[in-house]
Amino acid sequence: MTAASTLDSRSSWIRLALSLTIGLVGNVGMWAIIVILPAVETEFGVDRAEASLPYTLTMVGFALGNYFIGRAVDRWGITLSLIGSALLIAAGFTGAALAPNIATLSALQLAIGFGTATCFGPLIADISHWFLRRRGIAVAIAASSNYLSGAIWPIILADILAVQGWRTAYLIIAATTLIVMIPLSLFLRARVPEAARAEAETSAALRAKAVSFSPNTLTWLLAIAGIGCCVAMSMPQVHIVAYCADLGYGPAAGAEMLSLMLLGGVASRLLSGMLADWLGGIATLLIGSTLQCIALFLYLPSSGLTPLYIVSLVFGLSQGGIVPSYAIIVREYLPPREAGARVGLVMMSTIGGMALGGWMSGWIYDVTGSYQMAFLNGIAWNVLNMGIMVLILTRSRPRRPEPVAA
Repeated sequence: MTAASTLDSRSSWIRLALSLTIGLVGNVGMWAIIVILPAVETEFGVDRAEASLPYTLTMVGFALGNYFIGRAVDRWGITLSLIGSALLIAAGFTGAALAPNIATLSALQLAIGFGTATCFGPLIADISHWFLRRRGIAVAIAASSNYLSGAIWPIILADILAVQGWRTAYLIIAATTLIVMIPLSLFLRARVPEAARAEAETSAALRAKAVSFSPNTLTWLLAIAGIGCCVAMSMPQVHIVAYCADLGYGPAAGAEMLSLMLLGGVASRLLSGMLADWLGGIATLLIGSTLQCIALFLYLPSSGLTPLYIVSLVFGLSQGGIVPSYAIIVREYLPPREAGARVGLVMMSTIGGMALGGWMSGWIYDVTGSYQMAFLNGIAWNVLNMGIMVLILTRSRPRRPEPVAA
């Protein structure tokens, strides 16, 4: 087998399928706290901002994990990271199920978020090494595990919450994580051959000449843009369940809207992945960011049950491809040997934006008594993201990635 045939091969697609399955389970750590937010608020007798703190710390842990575990994957590979993360996630959910107060729950959610991160940025960075001509769609499929997890688990957890409560739900998640993640991670022990990695280095170096920013400058611009888009993205994703409860529709309707939103996000990610293979990551990200901004405006006049379902679907279809586009840009223009660290840093910034936005929206709600200003706040941060992407696009000459000859 030549170096070139290692990439985009049958084994690459099998590896992608395994990564998708692992992500479906491992990414539950990001979504479970959103579903139980109203129950936690009621049980512990706290206000909306304080009830949002466990989610915020989940995202802080998720952000840190994307960077630090991403660096570990560059050095030691993905398998050991996944096994360690499965153990940490299971321990975190088990401890959280026994938490006596909001502070303990928040601290354990930090650990859950850190472990969950392995199933996002680091897993995406790993799979990106196995594709060249179809890297865009491969990254999009791997990233879709996050949204598919968010679409499936809220429905499962809503049924468990209604009958047995959130603590039992957390114990079920802990057991599922161990049973699924550890065995499947053992199939990902293979590493990309050095010759194929060298070809990818050459391809990235050629494309890097098309952008007028240094690697570090481009990385930090992407990180700032990531904060902007995800502060905006967090408003509907984090607070849609609580928003529906406030409007009198109940948390179950909010969980259904979240699932609908994330299913739309999966479709958006797949479409964006195919688009990125054609237009490149920068243009694809700008298109997604613009559509997300439009969708946020649609939430402002919508308070009826049916309009909220429709707008939630539109929002999901608009924004799903944004975050994977950052990984594609990193792999298009930056050194492959640093993919785990650089993808992890940019993903850390996007998750930091989700954490900041989740808390900020709750705080704005407590101050104003409604979510209208929170939506406007998200729109303002979205405009910042769009401005940065326009700057990068005008300072670059993106072109379709081409495989390097063996």
